[in-house]
Amino acid sequence: MKAFRACMSAAPLALAMALLFISLSAGAQKPAQASKSADGASGNAENGKRLFTRYGCYECHGREGQGSSMTGPRLAPNPIPFEVFAPYVRKPLREMPPYTAKVVSDQDLADIYAFLQSRPHPPAARPSSF
Repeated sequence: MKAFRACMSAAPLALAMALLFISLSAGAQKPAQASKSADGASGNAENGKRLFTRYGCYECHGREGQGSSMTGPRLAPNPIPFEVFAPYVRKPLREMPPYTAKVVSDQDLADIYAFLQSRPHPPAARPSSF
């Protein structure tokens, strides 16, 4: 019951953050094997996928970064800008543990970001035939 209350109290903040993430990532970014983040760091999507699993990011954000209303926000496709993403990973505001540079190097963070950028968009929903 305590965990349920914690999730429910975090729901408005999660919704606000999701809306912020959506608005910041409105400009679609193209998938890429190796991509450049805003600060010039180059990332490797294949290594980023491995690191996303190794560091346990998938446990809250899903294997494809799709997120969940119960565990963690959507990260992909179209992740928030790297200059917002990196500081948040280093010093998160809520339940997420901090991933300092001692835990996740800047290059590893750039690789994880490249992985999130590389996730394909889900297929478009088909209208129901009622």
